[in-house]
Amino acid sequence: MLDANLKTQLEAYLEKVVQPIDLAASLDNSDKSRELEALLQDIASLSDKVDFVRSDDDARRPSFAIRRRDSDVQVRFAGIPLGHEFTSLVLALLQVGGHPPRLGDDVITQITSLDGDYRFETYMSLSCQSCPDTVQALNAMSVINPRIQHVAIDGALYQAEVEAREIMSVPTVLLNGEVFDAGRLSVEQILAKLDTGAADRAAEAIKAKDAFDVLVIGGGPAGAASAIYAARKGIRTGVAAERFGGQVLDTLSIENFISVPYTEGPKLATALEQHVKENDVDVMNLQRARALVPAATEGGLIEVQLESGASLKSKSVILATGARWRQMGVPGEDEYRNKGVAYCPHCDGPLFKGKRVAVIGGGNSGVEAAIDLAGIVAHVTLIEFDAQLRADEVLQRKLRSLPNVDIIVSAQTTEVLGDGQRVNGLVYKDRVGGSSHTIELEGVFVQIGLLPNTEWLKGTVELSPRGEIMIDGRGATSVPGVFAAGDATTVPYKQIVIAMGAGSTAALSAFDHLIRSSSPATTESAGSKAEAA
Repeated sequence: MLDANLKTQLEAYLEKVVQPIDLAASLDNSDKSRELEALLQDIASLSDKVDFVRSDDDARRPSFAIRRRDSDVQVRFAGIPLGHEFTSLVLALLQVGGHPPRLGDDVITQITSLDGDYRFETYMSLSCQSCPDTVQALNAMSVINPRIQHVAIDGALYQAEVEAREIMSVPTVLLNGEVFDAGRLSVEQILAKLDTGAADRAAEAIKAKDAFDVLVIGGGPAGAASAIYAARKGIRTGVAAERFGGQVLDTLSIENFISVPYTEGPKLATALEQHVKENDVDVMNLQRARALVPAATEGGLIEVQLESGASLKSKSVILATGARWRQMGVPGEDEYRNKGVAYCPHCDGPLFKGKRVAVIGGGNSGVEAAIDLAGIVAHVTLIEFDAQLRADEVLQRKLRSLPNVDIIVSAQTTEVLGDGQRVNGLVYKDRVGGSSHTIELEGVFVQIGLLPNTEWLKGTVELSPRGEIMIDGRGATSVPGVFAAGDATTVPYKQIVIAMGAGSTAALSAFDHLIRSSSPATTESAGSKAEAA
């Protein structure tokens, strides 16, 4: 089941298992059960602390539990956790086997203090790059607090269950049988929903913080680079981010990050956060900015007000809020979000196996999505507003070669239709003749570009007609002491490597601003950590 290289790697990981564990399988006579049994047998053969047993105690088959022997600690998978979920499997083996999760002491205390019994079910897809974060977060919580139970369910394998429970996107999390949330979740986000006092406590802690020399708003590649470059100057640096990693978390494969032939978004986001935290940066997660208040006097403090009610002050600010998927803005889109309207074909595509779907957008993202979906669904209709597709010619040739794809150009989507529970159609207008047409389908994948996260800055910093932050070559905005970088700005190309460079530029410019206007509180240490260049 596992190739020789993977076995060697896994065997090395399993050396960290300190407490005996059982792989307790519930199987039937299906091919998938035989595949799962072979996988579990392979794993058990790699460590004398891991045993394979047949329990057949779960109605979902194939499924298995990883159980710490003579203990209530366990996690469960309904399916075969390979693909993107293989890392979730490895971490579950280690954590149930006694290797501690990589969480802060305060987070662990918060998990153990939860009062109640929580039965979580996560519907995921093996091709979903967002799902592992959610699965791993809930697995870790269930290891720390046995009153929390969790099972990760492969939606593609349990299609009938997905249909019956009307699961239309992954990851979708149920708590005690009711929908808890949909989308990528971190441990902190889950705790914020379970522990209603957590947000207030975090706000109070933020209010008590001293002013920063550099405050970065946003935790994507631009924000991470800004924070690292600023902290290496020896000045007090903070990052306030709604979710660390930003849009990189939603990127499946990255093949143009110079010197790294291939990586994946979540892996890069984790590396970014670790690098930032290694540089004495105060990272404040789950914080959304609400308003920017410029300094009242030259050399004064700039204030950033947060949605939580807290505020942060700093001598300089770097705006790196990134961008998000653009919505169509038509009736039915919001109503049927996660009920047939989706934005990630890699994540949600397997849930539409054998169904008819539409892709909105004829750029590279839209055409790539249509090509990927064509291998899963029954039929794809690609709808483009312009008179021609805008994707690279090589992608267009591939798309046109597929037998189950229709392409409609000069078409404006005007409405998403549904039965109140899920999508069942789409209406578009012919932009040439003016006639209206209805397509019967079960899914709509929106791929029409990005929108900068800058609404909260209107009236404060100068924005372009597209809502992008206007910057000069140094990353400076129209407000003294405020700099910006990344996809939220007027930088012409929205690329990870460009965002990182822009973030570095903004941090160096902020430092230059500080030493020319008012000396940073810790300038004396700057020379020891400055760039060798």
